[in-house]
Amino acid sequence: MADSGLRIKNGCLVDPKQGTEQIADLLVSDGKIAAIGAACDQFEATQEIDARGMWVMPGIVDLAAHLPESGYESRGSIRSELAAAAAGGVTTVCCTPDTQPVIDIPAVVKLISGKAGRSGLARVKCIGALTQGLEGSFPSEMYALKQAGCVAVSNLRMPFASNRVLLHCLEYAATHQIAVFLSPVDHTLSNDGCCHEGAVGVRLGLAGVPETAETVAIVTSLLLVEQTGARVHYSQISSARSVELIRQAQQQGLPVTAGVAIHQLLFTESSIDGFNSTFHLQPPLRTEHDRLALIEGVIDGTISAICSDHQPQNVAAKMAPFAATEPGISGLQTLLPLTMALFCEKMPLPAIIDRLTLGPAAIINQADTGLELGCNADLTIFDPEAEEVVDVDSWRSRGLNSPFLGQALKGKVMATFLEGKRVFG
Repeated sequence: MADSGLRIKNGCLVDPKQGTEQIADLLVSDGKIAAIGAACDQFEATQEIDARGMWVMPGIVDLAAHLPESGYESRGSIRSELAAAAAGGVTTVCCTPDTQPVIDIPAVVKLISGKAGRSGLARVKCIGALTQGLEGSFPSEMYALKQAGCVAVSNLRMPFASNRVLLHCLEYAATHQIAVFLSPVDHTLSNDGCCHEGAVGVRLGLAGVPETAETVAIVTSLLLVEQTGARVHYSQISSARSVELIRQAQQQGLPVTAGVAIHQLLFTESSIDGFNSTFHLQPPLRTEHDRLALIEGVIDGTISAICSDHQPQNVAAKMAPFAATEPGISGLQTLLPLTMALFCEKMPLPAIIDRLTLGPAAIINQADTGLELGCNADLTIFDPEAEEVVDVDSWRSRGLNSPFLGQALKGKVMATFLEGKRVFG
């Protein structure tokens, strides 16, 4: 028998690519998946884990996480937030470009990748800035960013000086086959609103962001995608109409995908009642109709990626009057159990795992994700029956802005592996 590193025994292997679940052993060697099932008997493992009653799945790929270092160390560090990722079963984290300095030159990519690599807790992929300094006036050096390792470019929710700037950016990206992540918002319509423009916001006297601020931006950009052929991923959509517009575009063959943050699938505008700043989010939480349409989009595959949109904030950032607080939820650590709880009775298990792993991996062209032989041994072991109280002692992120602190969640990450190395559990 050949020697190997790790054998995971008796677990339920959930393979999103094949759409299968099977009780079988899995063997890891040299950071790769070396054998599955009966083939594992050909190897003598130096370490064994009994995963009986648990799910063994590919590690989660999160397409949107704000890593506060550099420039925002009071909200956390790369190490603290990647520790939260590991505790949540997330093995690949896409870092948004709004660091200080902005990720618009290769040197910043190298800085962040170096710090992430030294932590050894998760794989970090940088998303570069679509425009210089995220200022919306001039395209960034996208090709140089791609060569430095960026998997996509984005302007987040920062405005463009004009639609012509966006057109030039999409032309540049299409020429060099670079994915563009758009967080659609028309700033002439959003008017610096802090919540959904609906009944709750009106009653609270808060300036609202209408649904059309998102949908008008989507319609405009879809026309530009049709013109340029650029590959666009719509990040963190929030409305029913957005789902329908993207579904139609996909049916027409346009190269577009969509993602949604887990909190948009769980909460609505009613959550901000009482000026609860925990739910100050951008894009804002919308209506129950929107929430249900987003869920349906996940089920039918229009939305192929669920992310955390992790935005850690310190306590002071959520203590001001609602409109003056910083938006965002700290969500890396709770992404998996929340997704499982929401969809476990709505769609097959492999399909749920697909929206957290292969779906997002395909968007950033990360081909070595999965449970096939030769894939990176980025693995998560999850106990669907365990219950865990989310408390400060077990919370790894420095951002305490989570609505789930103090609550018991069903399902628990028992272990996370990055290229066969155990980084949690």
